[in-house]
Amino acid sequence: MKDIYPKIVEMFEANRFSVLATIISQSGSAPRGIGTKLLVLEDGSSVGTIGGGLLEKTILEESKKVFASRLPMRFSYFSEETEESDPDMWCGSDMELFLEPVSPENLNHLYIFKEIIDIIRRGGSGLLATVVDPGQWYSGQIPKMFFKSDGERIGSLLGIQEIEDTICERMDQILDEKQPTTIMCMDEEGNHLDVFIETMISDPILYLFGGGHVAAQVAPLAHRVGFKVIVIDDRPEFSAPENFPEAEEVYNYPFDSVMNRLPINESSYILIMTRGHSHDKNVLSQALKTPAEYIGMIGSRRKISIIYGKLIEEGFTQEQIDQVHSPVGIDIGAETPEEIAVSIIAELIKVRAGA
Repeated sequence: MKDIYPKIVEMFEANRFSVLATIISQSGSAPRGIGTKLLVLEDGSSVGTIGGGLLEKTILEESKKVFASRLPMRFSYFSEETEESDPDMWCGSDMELFLEPVSPENLNHLYIFKEIIDIIRRGGSGLLATVVDPGQWYSGQIPKMFFKSDGERIGSLLGIQEIEDTICERMDQILDEKQPTTIMCMDEEGNHLDVFIETMISDPILYLFGGGHVAAQVAPLAHRVGFKVIVIDDRPEFSAPENFPEAEEVYNYPFDSVMNRLPINESSYILIMTRGHSHDKNVLSQALKTPAEYIGMIGSRRKISIIYGKLIEEGFTQEQIDQVHSPVGIDIGAETPEEIAVSIIAELIKVRAGA
C-alpha cells in the first residue's frame, strides 16, 4: 500500500485525475483489513491490491462513475463463494468502500499525501481524517485533514471544529491502537457525519551505532523483521555501505553531537554497540535526550555500571537510566554474534509489539 502515495503525488504532478478506493468497514472474514486501499487510474489500471479479483473488478466499474461525476461515493460489497470467486474471499465478507476522487487541483490534499510519504520514509506518526459522507462534497473538495504528532494540522475538515478537537484529544489512544476507526459527529447544522480516521505510522527505524561484528549480524535480521536499519560509525572501514547491504543508510559520522544529524523521533529504536566505553557513554548521553521508543546498549554488567555511574554524576536521573535496555537482548544464553543478534532482535520485536 505504500506504493500508492508516491503514485498519487505522481498523478498530481502530471495533472492527472485518479480515484482512491478505501475499505472503511467490514464484517466476516476477508483477506484485507479496514483501511486497505486501491488507486484507480484513468486508463483502468490500478496500484495496490484490495483483495479478490471480483471485488477489484467491481471497484474498477464503480470508479467509472466517480471519474465521470468527479464526486465521491460509498457502496457495499458482499463476497460469497461462486464459481468465479477468488478462493481467498470464499469465507464471505460484508464490507463498505469509499471511492474518493483525487483531483490535481486540490493542493491541500497534495500536501497531505506528501507528508504521509515523508513519514513513511523518515519515521514518525500521525492521523489522517476523511469525511466519508458523499453529501459533504463541497466546492470540489472532500474534507480531509492530517494531524501530525507534534500538533500541526494540514488540510481542512471544513469548519468541523468539534471533531478536530476530539481527534487531537484522542490522538495518543488512536495511535496506540493502530487501527482505523470511524467517528460519528455532527456538523454546525446538526447533520450526522462519519469521519474515517487512519493511523499513519512508519516502519520503525533502528539506528545502529557501531559497525562491528555484532552489528553485521543484527542489521540483516532487523531488516527481515520489518525495521529500517541505519548504521553509524566513526571509522570509514566500518561504515562502508557494502558491509551493510540491507541498511537504508550507512553514515560515517563522528559520535560527538551525532544525534543532531539524525531525525530521531517516537518511532525510533537506538542500539548502541560502539568500540569502547567512552563512545558508548557519549552516544547514550545523547540518546537519553531523545523521544526514542527504545534505547539499548550492549556490554557487560561491569561496563554498564561504570557508564551509568558517570551519567548520574553528570546530572542524569535514575528514571532516565531505567529507560535503557542493558544488558541488551532477551536472555537466551547467547554467546556468538549470531546468537546475540537473535536475542537483540527478539527484544526489539517484543517492544514493538507492546509486550
